[in-house]
Amino acid sequence: MKDIKEMPGHLVRRLQQIAVAVFHSEIEPTGFDITPVQYAALSTVKTNAGIDQVTLAGLIAYDRTTIAGVVDRLVQKGLLSREVSEKDRRARLLRITEAGDVALAKLTPAVLNAQKVMLSGLEEEEAAELLRLLHKATAALNDHSRAPLKTRS
Repeated sequence: MKDIKEMPGHLVRRLQQIAVAVFHSEIEPTGFDITPVQYAALSTVKTNAGIDQVTLAGLIAYDRTTIAGVVDRLVQKGLLSREVSEKDRRARLLRITEAGDVALAKLTPAVLNAQKVMLSGLEEEEAAELLRLLHKATAALNDHSRAPLKTRS
């Protein structure tokens, strides 16, 4: 039997654990209580103002049924606003608030530093290769995900 420490699933899970720990460590000094998924949602709404929750879920590869909780917390924190769509009363359109803009401006340098820390054990060429391979692997298996990444149409 193969050692679990040599299995890609185990290594990916470990790297995810480390990535989340590094994220929280780097953003803690900003004073914001935000998760990696909340940051991804906030950043994506900033660049896609007026998208609905289902579109947001697809753009960050997050489960459609649980994105509402992520958005709820960002709305409660005053970082996003949510309004009913005039075209489809069932849809909720999202926009970043002024407080959300301020939060992103403070959080983004810390998040970018977290990315550097996550790759700090690698040479520059190795980090680029890891990212290339991660993109390739996730693209090849995107359809197997419960929450596949989607592009904005």
